[in-house]
Amino acid sequence: MRSLDISDVAKQSGIPASALRYYEERGLIAAIGRRGLRRVFDAGVVRRLAFISLGQAAGFSLDEIARMIGPEGGARIDRDYLAAKADDLDRTIRRLSALRDGLRHAADCPAPSHMECPTFRRLMKVASSRRRTRPKRQSCDSVYHGGGIPVPNPYEPGSSSPV
Repeated sequence: MRSLDISDVAKQSGIPASALRYYEERGLIAAIGRRGLRRVFDAGVVRRLAFISLGQAAGFSLDEIARMIGPEGGARIDRDYLAAKADDLDRTIRRLSALRDGLRHAADCPAPSHMECPTFRRLMKVASSRRRTRPKRQSCDSVYHGGGIPVPNPYEPGSSSPV
């Protein structure tokens, strides 16, 4: 079995040693021993770190990612959960695309003041109404998976936000 010390893992994965120690503390990765004062990991940890990075890029929290890692270290992913997350990303993309289009319009708008531009005022109204009345929505964050473990909704007060 090939092993890597923490500095080798950091170099190969591009993840700082401090983050590796944090992931170990959270139970996402595990050292197989020590070489002097340095943690030593199985070479397979680099692949697990790539999985963690992918999950974070997709907007999953570390707790959600931890639940996707099986007891033996393999992936244990609920496909319905992934589909719901993809739907969440689609909604976010649509919202951000509309915002981008509104900002581009505002940048090119011939109105003497943005406050005189009906499109800009409509954009502000939509943005302020979303803040006041954020609807509770069914999303992948409310889907149960993995033995009935509820996944927190990051849009509700008091729950952990995605990383």
